[in-house]
Amino acid sequence: MRGPGASRAGGRLLVVHANQTDARAGLPPRVGFVVSKAVGNAVVRNRTKRRLRASVATRLSGIPAGLDVVVRANPSAAQATYVELDSALERQLGRVCEQVSTR
Repeated sequence: MRGPGASRAGGRLLVVHANQTDARAGLPPRVGFVVSKAVGNAVVRNRTKRRLRASVATRLSGIPAGLDVVVRANPSAAQATYVELDSALERQLGRVCEQVSTR
């Protein structure tokens, strides 16, 4: 998700990529998740995805319209609690939304 209108913010647990294009202006935001095998086995990956989905669902109204967001979990996310993932997502999502809105 590189190019004009793209933004990225990362930390120990997550990396959040965002891209805003003119083609999607005014449409609801889209959010995708990447949790690779480096995070853990299928049980751990699915639990991490469920936690991330729940966290994003509470913040969906705060994501600007037309924004495409990809949340990538780092291997250290496997040992993180829901509260840790939630606060990391809040920080990183806030950063990318701020960066995209200032462009």
